[in-house]
Amino acid sequence: MSKSNDSQVKIVASNRRATFDYALEERFEAGIVLTGGEIKSVRAGKMDLRDAFVQIRDGEAWLLNAYIPTYDLSTGFARAAALGDERRDRKLLLHKRQIVELARGIAQKGYTVIATKAYLKRGRAKVEIALAKGKKLYDKRQAVAKRDADRDIQRALRERY
Repeated sequence: MSKSNDSQVKIVASNRRATFDYALEERFEAGIVLTGGEIKSVRAGKMDLRDAFVQIRDGEAWLLNAYIPTYDLSTGFARAAALGDERRDRKLLLHKRQIVELARGIAQKGYTVIATKAYLKRGRAKVEIALAKGKKLYDKRQAVAKRDADRDIQRALRERY
């Protein structure tokens, strides 16, 4: 009996800065609507979520400012139509109740929805989005101090044994 490759998940992009700048609360998995050339770029791992965030418009969720370049090997009309359109708004596929929950979260002061990672699941592009609250400067300093302390502890343990 062989293992099925259907459940494999390949992470193509992650927003590591998000955990530093925001306190992430609730996470959602959303499908993303892409064109043919865009999905090929995503499969090649050429995607950037650094400044990506989600906006709710007319009862639909939209991913804004995510960078997906045009596929290098695409030609003709598809390439011409996609050139300069790397940061276009892309529709996210979520259930209505999830969109309502996100809209309710955004309505609270200080909350936003950001993209934390993008991955391929069973050949389909998915984006993990999270309801997040911006951290204050002192929170960020605490996080850096804790990370440095943990690193020092690990270094001391390695040297001791």
